[in-house]
Amino acid sequence: MSRLREWLYYAALWLIALIFFAPIAWIVMSSFKTRDDILAMPPKLFFKPTLDNYVDLFNRGEIFLQIANSVVLSIGAVLIAVVVSFLAAFCFSRFRPKGTDFLMFLLLSIRMLPGPAVILPVFLMYVAFGWKDSHLWLMLFYAMFSIPFSVWILKGFLDGVSTRFDETGIVNGGSWFHVIFKVVMPQVRPGLIAAFIFNLIFVWNEYLFNFIIGGVSTQNIPYALSVGTYSDGGVNWTFISTMTSVYIIVPVVFIYIFQKYLLVGMTFGTVRGEV
Repeated sequence: MSRLREWLYYAALWLIALIFFAPIAWIVMSSFKTRDDILAMPPKLFFKPTLDNYVDLFNRGEIFLQIANSVVLSIGAVLIAVVVSFLAAFCFSRFRPKGTDFLMFLLLSIRMLPGPAVILPVFLMYVAFGWKDSHLWLMLFYAMFSIPFSVWILKGFLDGVSTRFDETGIVNGGSWFHVIFKVVMPQVRPGLIAAFIFNLIFVWNEYLFNFIIGGVSTQNIPYALSVGTYSDGGVNWTFISTMTSVYIIVPVVFIYIFQKYLLVGMTFGTVRGEV
């Protein structure tokens, strides 16, 4: 009886996973269909696959720039955010300045603001300072939005690392630089990876600010999807399915490689006890 219950449990898990994966599988499968096959009724599960959609996609001159922009903006912004967040979280965790809890709340409240609520002042500021259509300033903007969530994740991990490590390092003549980066940081590596992945997904999917404060030279893949959705008087389903299939490769690869750190990151490090 227990074996049957276990079999039913895993069968249910597989069924739920397949249901959630079905839309992604359909998009990828559609990228190998012709336009007529995509629009066929009833939908075709069996068809003659074609690579023409991918050939047409990569024949677009701007596609390589848009992919490169997505990669550079995402990885650059998240690396900046993780470094700054780690140092800030270390200060909050170890020195606990007055009003730490309130400051942490203020940090997280930045992520509570919807993008459209702040886009106008941000646009006016970027135009006034000449920052529009700049990889550096767009990257720093994404880093600013990524820092609060990263601080929350990393502070939870750092609170789980005993201060005895800091004291031992200082007593033995180590500098704070040595303590922070050589002693403490290796112990919160899962938190750093979790913060990196979560923020990478956010920046990778961001469209609104790239469209408004970006420009021709900073167009990313979501921008390409928005402007290429319609063509020849209708929805360009072959472009959408093909571009989306290319678009999901990076986050899927990162999530697959580092999936064990994501569950830990969701708990903000609270699953750890003091070392």
